[in-house]
Amino acid sequence: MECNPANPKGSGIVDVWQEELPVRFGAIDRSDKLTLDAVFQYFQEAAISHADNLGVGKDDFVKAGQAWILSRMTVLVKRRPKYCECLKVRSWPCGSEKLFAIRNYDIRDKDDIAVVSARSTWLIVDIEKRRPLRPQQIIDKLPPNVGLESLTAQDAGAAALTVQNNLQKVCERKALYTDIDYNGHVNNVRYIQWIEDTLDPQLLENAGQMRFDINYLSEILAGEVTEILSLPLENTDYTKAFAFEGRKQKTAQPAFRAELFLRE
Repeated sequence: MECNPANPKGSGIVDVWQEELPVRFGAIDRSDKLTLDAVFQYFQEAAISHADNLGVGKDDFVKAGQAWILSRMTVLVKRRPKYCECLKVRSWPCGSEKLFAIRNYDIRDKDDIAVVSARSTWLIVDIEKRRPLRPQQIIDKLPPNVGLESLTAQDAGAAALTVQNNLQKVCERKALYTDIDYNGHVNNVRYIQWIEDTLDPQLLENAGQMRFDINYLSEILAGEVTEILSLPLENTDYTKAFAFEGRKQKTAQPAFRAELFLRE
């Protein structure tokens, strides 16, 4: 059953949210293929719509003084869909680990083959205190989807990333109006765009397969300047690989860590 993002609760509760949509012009680069940040945008919107469908969305949480905060995410791009290709975007909760609620995703092509798969972990945060809450009371109300994993155990998705030494500053970004989302901080998709902008565009355009891991460590507020540091990674199965870290310029506090692996 296709779900309606304009009316998430209109068709009753669904265990797995799914939307069908074409790859539009704003979601591709010069290679005519879907960009990594567009993948994150698709998954963000699917997760928000499904949370609304399940009664744990934005409006429900505002009443309780709570918010969902994305903590970690791994995305595996096995094939980059092309412009106008019709896709099915799916998302579903899948239990919890300690303080983290788990949400899985995939993007499937017209042959029902998963061309992109992902796993994420989320925190439920007290908005006023900016502190995480234990998720079990919420998780118990969600579909368990036992065994419905998007990544294999070998993929080890949404894990803590290792601190890298010898990172070099490549740029800095100030958080401006278009970076800030409803929760009052830089949106998770914007971090991906900041990272993409540090690289040679041809590396991204020529990539046919990708793996991207990110840990969101602390929120970036409007007006704050973040220094982005990077380091090439060696001895991987991919053509190119990079580690990244974003640090708040004023305090040197890490805001995110990420690793990107590219293969033509």
